[in-house]
Amino acid sequence: MVTSEYRVDGMTCAHCEAAVKDEVGRIPGVEHVDVSADTGRLVVTSSVPIDATAILGAVDEAGYEAVSVA
Repeated sequence: MVTSEYRVDGMTCAHCEAAVKDEVGRIPGVEHVDVSADTGRLVVTSSVPIDATAILGAVDEAGYEAVSVA
């Protein structure tokens, strides 16, 4: 399993979390998405390495901005 972490700006509620989780969860290979509006943290666990641009694009599609926190 591969885990990557991101900081997401602009999330304020459970609806925000759900929107990000839904979009990121659609990426092929993603096994688990943990997202918190309280901490602004997104952790993605996947079965294969996923290019960060795919994850950042999914977060953008949900209406938020993210940056990798390596």
